[in-house]
Amino acid sequence: MMIPKRLPIHGNGRAVLKAFGREATFSELSFSYPLKLVSPKISSGDAATPVAIVYILSYGGGLVSGDRIDLDMDIGENSSLLVLTQGSTKVFQARGPRKSDLQDQDQDSPPSSPNLFPTAGPPYATTQKLHTTIAPGGFLLLLPDPLTCFAGASYSQTQTFVLNHGASLVLLDWYTSGRMHRGEAWAFQRYRSTNEVWMDSPSTSGSKRRRVARDALLLEEDEENADVYPMKARTLKDRMGPFHCYATIHLFGPKVQAVVASIQREFETIRVFQQSKQDSLVWSFSALEEGNGGIVRVAGEETELVRDCMKRLLAPLGDVVGAEAWSKALL
Repeated sequence: MMIPKRLPIHGNGRAVLKAFGREATFSELSFSYPLKLVSPKISSGDAATPVAIVYILSYGGGLVSGDRIDLDMDIGENSSLLVLTQGSTKVFQARGPRKSDLQDQDQDSPPSSPNLFPTAGPPYATTQKLHTTIAPGGFLLLLPDPLTCFAGASYSQTQTFVLNHGASLVLLDWYTSGRMHRGEAWAFQRYRSTNEVWMDSPSTSGSKRRRVARDALLLEEDEENADVYPMKARTLKDRMGPFHCYATIHLFGPKVQAVVASIQREFETIRVFQQSKQDSLVWSFSALEEGNGGIVRVAGEETELVRDCMKRLLAPLGDVVGAEAWSKALL
């Protein structure tokens, strides 16, 4: 595939969802090139609360070096939003200096707007930033297709979620090794992903915001540590193999309790019958200490193995968002 010949662009988007009776409607749905947001009309039908779907798309088939996407979402009270993509998000080869030229910055407090995110990589990197607020009784299901970095690509994403008391979240973050059919497995330059979840809890002095989860991942070739006799330096491909697809699912809030219980039961069963041989797919589950959610991690030799596993594990969510909406997810 040819790299698109265009200059990098800063795209912005905003989605505000409200519930009106049995319908979920966007009071605002705006975007700028190269970002595109599309919301098909669906019926809430048998959903527990009014539900809507929005697809996050990019013009030109992918993101080029230097593209920057900022997206702000607001899910209103007692409404559900299913966020999807159409096919994997492709990140094309980076142009410019290597990773050693600039360093990332970080911060410990939640941003009040998407413009306050920390810088997420050198200027030639492709970056995406998402800031989401979920009102009481609101439910966000972020279930995109996997991200695929081409050889030489540099990508960074920062996603922050602020859950008000009684809000729920399903966050899927997953990626592939690249274009395996082109011999590009784990051939990208850099992949960085940071997910933060904050919760507003009521207190005698008002609501109190606290961070309940932070998941940060950085994948890149270790250029500083050369071979040290008698050990040979391990490449990114060596470290990530034999798997070619990795996924992490974060589950929070009252609307995910049924699926968390189902996943926990299945995980306890497979722990009893552990196999010694290397499987083509492995997964694990960790319950949160406060008992209001959990984290699932999946790794597989093929993307479809990981997709099928997640579709099975998350199946009880169909009872929450309704059959029509759930039929669009994880295709």
